Amino acid sequence: MRKTKMMLLGVLLATAGAVSAAPATVPTSGIQKYELKDFIADFTHFNIGDSVPAMYRSQEYNIKQWQLRNLPAPDAGSHWTYMGGNYVLIGDTDGKIMKIYDGEIFYHR
Repeated sequence: MRKTKMMLLGVLLATAGAVSAAPATVPTSGIQKYELKDFIADFTHFNIGDSVPAMYRSQEYNIKQWQLRNLPAPDAGSHWTYMGGNYVLIGDTDGKIMKIYDGEIFYHR
């Protein structure tokens, strides 16, 4: 019994060491570390390529001062909107999500 416990402890320690040594896949510099592939807003899960509800296409949600929020310039035919604590770049005509940044980018220096 004692030998089994020691072996189990050894396996657990080896596994923990391997997990902590795994390389990080999340970018740690620049605004890339704020990029997201999906998010949740209004109890709905959104991914890049999804269409946003009409409410977020309105002028009320259109972010015109994107520079002050440390966002890149929107592509032609798109604009930034704010959804569920995230900045979302959407197409002007179809409302499809093109890019997502975590709201913490506002504090990026």
